[in-house]
Amino acid sequence: MGGTSHRGAGREPDFLAHHEGDKVAVAVRDLSPGAAEGGYLKGASSVAVELRSEVPLGHKFTLVDIAEGEDVVEYGVRVAVATKPIAKGEYVHVHNVRSARWLNSVA
Repeated sequence: MGGTSHRGAGREPDFLAHHEGDKVAVAVRDLSPGAAEGGYLKGASSVAVELRSEVPLGHKFTLVDIAEGEDVVEYGVRVAVATKPIAKGEYVHVHNVRSARWLNSVA
């Protein structure tokens, strides 16, 4: 990331979000509950989140509280809709979101 540190000198970020305003971020390593720090590829240089659950490498978690029926935004666009309330720092996957692409399918 161009030498920008997100967790102090020499520390790599725990997660990355694509655009400021995204509601989810992606873990860049397996993460455990507790404090996590990362940043945006486009936007603010650093953000901290208290994770509520484990988040596997490459998976998403929320940066903000998301209400049931609310859009899940990543890449600056709607990628899913919450199927139940998701608290800030919770793991985001098929158990609590429905893909925006397949929102109207019966599968």
